[in-house]
Amino acid sequence: MKQKDLLNLFYKNNWRVLREGSNHIIMTNGIDIEAVPRHKEINEQLAKAIIKRRKLV
Repeated sequence: MKQKDLLNLFYKNNWRVLREGSNHIIMTNGIDIEAVPRHKEINEQLAKAIIKRRKLV
């Protein structure tokens, strides 16, 4: 999955960027925090695990 597509899922579910590091983008919804790797392509299993864990639609 492309990183851009995963980030768009976060934005659609009212998540925002908390901070950006050299290896990860840290997303938050005000309560929870999730690290998204800085790769153009994110491993499909990892992307599915993040989507399931954070209940992104």
